[in-house]
Amino acid sequence: MSAALIFGLLFALMLTGMPISISLGLTVLTFLFTMTEVPIESVGLKLFSGLDNFGIMAIPFFILAGTFLTRGGVARRMIAFTTSLVGHLPGGLGLAGVAACAMFAAISGSSVATVVAIGSIMMPAMVDHGYPKRFGVGVISTSGALGILVPPSIILVLYGVSTNTSIGALFMAGIVPGVLLALMLAAVTFFVARRNGYPKMPKATFAQQFKAFRESIWGLSLIAIVLGGIYGGIFTPTEAAAVAATYAFFITVFVYKELRLTEVPKVLLQAASMSSMLLYIITNAVLFSFLMTHEQIPQEMAAWIIDKNFSVWMFLLVVNVILLLAGNVMDPSSILLIMAPILFPLATKLGIHPVHLGILMIVNTEVGLCHPPVGLNLYIASSIAKMGISEITISVLPWLCAMLVFLGLITYVPEISLWLPRLLGMI
Repeated sequence: MSAALIFGLLFALMLTGMPISISLGLTVLTFLFTMTEVPIESVGLKLFSGLDNFGIMAIPFFILAGTFLTRGGVARRMIAFTTSLVGHLPGGLGLAGVAACAMFAAISGSSVATVVAIGSIMMPAMVDHGYPKRFGVGVISTSGALGILVPPSIILVLYGVSTNTSIGALFMAGIVPGVLLALMLAAVTFFVARRNGYPKMPKATFAQQFKAFRESIWGLSLIAIVLGGIYGGIFTPTEAAAVAATYAFFITVFVYKELRLTEVPKVLLQAASMSSMLLYIITNAVLFSFLMTHEQIPQEMAAWIIDKNFSVWMFLLVVNVILLLAGNVMDPSSILLIMAPILFPLATKLGIHPVHLGILMIVNTEVGLCHPPVGLNLYIASSIAKMGISEITISVLPWLCAMLVFLGLITYVPEISLWLPRLLGMI
């Protein structure tokens, strides 16, 4: 009954159009003041103790790094590099877009930043070279979702903080799935382009490829700095985020010189705005998690699942259905912060590895980014390509089907996620 009241109130508030964060906060406060006897002092204590986490500091730093990189010409140079490598293949610009999204995702940690940075350059370029708009939108909308899977992912940090799972292990676990998904999206791009006879670009010479690589090396180096630093024990994921922000500032202002010092305050303000919005959601999610735990809802659900003798296979299927449905009404960070504290104890009871569960949840939220009504990637692509949401929804279907196949692989072949962190001795 408690669970029904809590979620009923939450979804009723969300259906009014109220932001997720405020819906969470009002749900918690209404329940606490009217239906429980929890001392308000303990709520305040839980709120501050929940936010007193070193890992949370990584979020504003990664957001700042991504904002610098989006504004500083890094995306344009990565596109030039990937185009020089694969532009001569069928659908070459589309393949270059997939590769550029994967690379930019590996330095920005954000799906939105990836779609904005790569899409604003790549989609007009595709149209200029004779590709239909719907093709470019399909490629970039889905490939941009790599931003929350390929490390350093802000959403992976949120999962690590919410479940007390090693963020370093989660980062390493995202590499193989990220590469596999990029390859699957590239395969769909190649097949669609070849079937429809889309144009190719002239094959670049080795000299042109080397020149493009040399110009993009500063941005590409950030991948090695962040991941190499974490794995090498040089710094923690939070310290890596601070290093990434400092490095991104340096290369955009002093190396590429596409961002003037006078524009830096605007970048800081934009990053602070995004960070405060996300941290506000985290604050309310901490209270929501406290309420769920106090009402023994996860524990009762775990007991019910064990009593019903659910198999791991069936449990994972139910988790996917729940998360895919949640993707219809919530953004990735909200899904993760609400569902992770509920699903985590259930999964551990059934022997599912926390890292596997984390990657599974991230992939589900990736799918949610690419279909309406909440799919953020579609709305961003819509504003760039000047297309309606219904038309874009149809355009992404081939790539969305590939993502669902990928979700099935991630769900039932856990070694895809666990192999690398296990090899490195991180789990």
